[in-house]
Amino acid sequence: MTERQILLVKNSWSYVVINSQEAGELFYSRLFEVAPAVRSMFKHDQKDQARKLMNMVTLVVTKLQKLDDIMNEVKLLAQRHGKYGAQPEHYKVVGECLLWTLEQGLGDKWNPELQEAWTTVYVTLSSAMIKGQLAAA
Repeated sequence: MTERQILLVKNSWSYVVINSQEAGELFYSRLFEVAPAVRSMFKHDQKDQARKLMNMVTLVVTKLQKLDDIMNEVKLLAQRHGKYGAQPEHYKVVGECLLWTLEQGLGDKWNPELQEAWTTVYVTLSSAMIKGQLAAA
């Protein structure tokens, strides 16, 4: 991740946070639309789940320059996801839904450079989560 990518992600997230609950709900609606089989993994209220997702993304975004500070938490999150039934192949569709949600929320602020920056962040974190989940299995 470059410093420019970190800056782009942080700046764009400040716009999303304004409507974070809405963004979280939009994400889960999209996820369940494109991957209905994962719906059974989510036992909690969708609004609560959306809040948790947005809180986690906010934590990650605030720590982008010091990701090592949160890697233990990321590994624990991965282990919880494994207990819920998440499989490594699920991360791809989740990433696609996250990028779609960001594009919807950011509108004309979304561009190829921003998409690449968010993709880099997501791939970095999802790779760490997959690795953590597989190590715990």
